[in-house]
Amino acid sequence: MPELPEVETVRRGLAPVMEGRRIEAVHLARADLRFPFPDDFAARLTGRRIESLGRRAKYLLGALDDGTTLIAHLGMSGAFRVEGHMPPGQFVYPKGKIAAHDHVTLTLSDTARIIYNDPRRFGFMTLADTALLDQHPYFAHLGLEPVAGGMTATSLAKALAGKKTPLKAALLDQRVIAGLGNIYVCEAMWRARLSPRRLAGTLVRRDGRPTARLTTLASAIITVIEEAIAAGGSSLRDYVAADGSLGRFQHTFAVYGREEEPCRRPECSGIVARIVQGGRSTFFCPVCQR
Repeated sequence: MPELPEVETVRRGLAPVMEGRRIEAVHLARADLRFPFPDDFAARLTGRRIESLGRRAKYLLGALDDGTTLIAHLGMSGAFRVEGHMPPGQFVYPKGKIAAHDHVTLTLSDTARIIYNDPRRFGFMTLADTALLDQHPYFAHLGLEPVAGGMTATSLAKALAGKKTPLKAALLDQRVIAGLGNIYVCEAMWRARLSPRRLAGTLVRRDGRPTARLTTLASAIITVIEEAIAAGGSSLRDYVAADGSLGRFQHTFAVYGREEEPCRRPECSGIVARIVQGGRSTFFCPVCQR
């Protein structure tokens, strides 16, 4: 499933095309994706101007001029692409995906078309009141944004204090950190030299302040996310950006998917191991991650 860097990459690709444009027409090829579309979904979008395109966790958020927000989630295989007229200096994004899986088409005021393609149909779209977005069931319980300005070692310490769950499970808990997924948790823990089996609460001092190791982890999470966004995310199986390009971060993985390969630290003699935690594969170096 696309994680935060992949969703942010999609947002950055779509924003120049969508922001400030009016939705002239909406075509739905079916009545549902993962969930049914809201009543009058196409009619409520038609004629609306897209004020901004944002992101919260793994959700894309299109703020509309009538005070509503279009919420979109990519699921496992969802992807957006752009076709038609583009602003000066831009190029026409390639088609890429099989047209039989094109489920939603938004025709914008400059005749560009935003097409949502999803072979597995695990993605979804809905509408919500912008002013009440923080109270929406999808967002009310989300945790820290793992980006600079959205998370600090102190705020992470507050979220992890007293937790007796393994660190890996705690970091994947969307109530703790929003949008952080399996790939980047593994990579961040390796950078911080922390074992995925370590109890999360042990990284918080008795007075609630972060330990030095938690400060290192918070920095590692932010750096991994920033580097992944700069690389266009990680392309594993279905994920592509809005322009059809593949992410490149998977070429720099230190541990993810590298079971039985040498640890990338020159001074470490460890071999990357794989264990299963909460039904998910965890990759780590048992020698240098403690």
